[in-house]
Amino acid sequence: MNTLKSDRLHIAFFGKTNAGKSSIINKITGQDVSIVSEIAGTTTDVVEKSMELLPVGPVRFLDTAGINDTTQLSQERIQKTLQVINRTDIAVIVCDFNGIDAYEKELIKNFDELNIPYMILVNKADIKEADENVLSELFTLTPHVLITSATNDNDIIFKFKEEIIKLLPEDFVNSPKIAGDLVKKGSTVILVVPIDKEAPKGRLILPQVQTIRDLLDSSCLTYIVKETELKQALNNLKEPPALVITDSQAFKQVSEIVPDNISLTSFSILFARLKGDLKAFKNGADAVSKLQDGDKVLILESCTHHSIEDDIGKVKIPNLLKKKTGKNLIIEHYSGHDFPDISRYKLVIHCGACMTNRREVLSRIITANQLNIPITNYGIVISYCLGILDRALKIFKY
Repeated sequence: MNTLKSDRLHIAFFGKTNAGKSSIINKITGQDVSIVSEIAGTTTDVVEKSMELLPVGPVRFLDTAGINDTTQLSQERIQKTLQVINRTDIAVIVCDFNGIDAYEKELIKNFDELNIPYMILVNKADIKEADENVLSELFTLTPHVLITSATNDNDIIFKFKEEIIKLLPEDFVNSPKIAGDLVKKGSTVILVVPIDKEAPKGRLILPQVQTIRDLLDSSCLTYIVKETELKQALNNLKEPPALVITDSQAFKQVSEIVPDNISLTSFSILFARLKGDLKAFKNGADAVSKLQDGDKVLILESCTHHSIEDDIGKVKIPNLLKKKTGKNLIIEHYSGHDFPDISRYKLVIHCGACMTNRREVLSRIITANQLNIPITNYGIVISYCLGILDRALKIFKY
């Protein structure tokens, strides 16, 4: 249970009210995760449950409200259900012997647009079997159709696992490296970790910890220093390091210390690759030069946190943008899983996404591309504004 929520496979259940979504999740998890009732609309908010689903691995189930909910506050519930799609790795549509209609077909359209694999689970076969016409239609939509009943829990679980394994995303089956694939085994890597106001007391921030573990797993010699000790660390090494990785907040200072012949990048850029699409983010940064007076820029964070006096998203990046462009920009902020309407913005700048899963970031990139709105991330835009983006991306062969 120690696997981070952001590293778990997110399996979300969708369907009309009273289709049996909650019952199915309870059977699979072996727990009463969701309230089960004959009354339609019992599930009001998204219910989440983490567990180890062997042999799949660490997963997070999401039980959503019915998409045809007509009860009070129904629109709010449905909106929350639809927002879950953005962080869904595998979708499960639950229906009964009547099959699906426009509600589920609209969901499938969303899944296809966001490249989300899905299966259809036909529930309540113990009450009535779906006829051949219903099943034929379902199989034209996806080969992953599972028929279940309430009579055999073990059979449901086994068949469900079989279908999930077929739909597993490649980046879940073969977890990508953070930095270990950028250097040879046994290479020396220096991590520059400022201990400033944003550093949590007594520990390091998550991207730093994960990068350290990744490099250790890759048999790299890993040195961790503050930016004030970086020059000394370089001088103490007999051979120059293969790579220096810095926190974005110290990018300028570190770039002035590290010689040009040594590869340099940032934790945020590493996570732009791990959690998103590095090429798309690089292209998004080019939009900075096109910003004009009055243009709106959205700074988007996946999690909520208390801002400090010199907050990177609310203070440092806005200052860098205004200095780089010389324009009077309107900079707005948004935090959390919900993805706001971005149609009025000229640029979206995403955080490092250490607290969310890759699917959510990719969904946001796809949505931005569909609207023809540039999107980039913290590390990319910081290095762009400092004039060192080409150097920061060189090790990725860009």
